[in-house]
Amino acid sequence: MKIGILGSGAVAQALAAGFLQHGHPVMLGSGTPAKLADWAAQHPGAKTGSFADAAGFAELAVLAVKGTAALAVVRAAGAERLAGKPVIDATNPIADAAPVHGVLQFFTGINDSLLEQLQHEYPALKFVKAFNSVGNAFMVDPQFQGGAPTMFICGNDDAAKQAVRGIVEQFGWEAADMGRAEAARAIEPLCMLWCIPGLLRNEWAHAFKLVKPA
Repeated sequence: MKIGILGSGAVAQALAAGFLQHGHPVMLGSGTPAKLADWAAQHPGAKTGSFADAAGFAELAVLAVKGTAALAVVRAAGAERLAGKPVIDATNPIADAAPVHGVLQFFTGINDSLLEQLQHEYPALKFVKAFNSVGNAFMVDPQFQGGAPTMFICGNDDAAKQAVRGIVEQFGWEAADMGRAEAARAIEPLCMLWCIPGLLRNEWAHAFKLVKPA
C-alpha cells in the first residue's frame, strides 16, 4: 500500500522509516520539500514532495505535524486528494505553552478533540486517530516486557479503521478500537500522561497496555 505522509518532523520520519521497513512505498510531504534531501538520501526508494504530492501519492495517508498546523496542512494537501482514503491522525492538540508540573497544555477542551475538529472541517475524509500516545522511538516494532503494548484508535469509518488496525498490528501493536471520533477526547490526553514521567524524571521508555480478565 502506498503511504503518503503529511509532515517531515521526528514522528513523520519515524513512521516513514517503519513503513519502508515493512515494505510500503512512501512519500514524505513537506511545506519545504528541499529540506528533506538528506533524509531521502539516507532512505533509498523513498519519495519526497509537497503536501499535495504526498496526498496524491497515498493510498493511505498519515497526518504527522504539530497540532496547531494540522488543519492548515490538510488544506494545503487538498481534501480532494485525500477523499476516500484512510487518513491516520497522529497529531495532538499541544498548545504553544510550557507544561505545568510536567503536564502538557492542550488547546482543546475536555469535550472536544483535534480529531473532531479535523473531521468537522473535512467531513468527507476518513480520519483515524492512532500513533499519538507514544514517543516516536517506540512507534514501530516496540519491545517491552509483558508483550505487545496497546495502540488506541478511533474514527467514524469502519473500513478506514480496519485498514489502520492492519498497519498498527503490522508495526507490532495490539489495536484497541475505542469507537467513533468523540473517543479522541480520551485518547489524545494519553499523550499528556505518556509525557509526564519524561518531563518530570526524564523517563521516556514506556507504553500503555489494555489488560483484560483471563
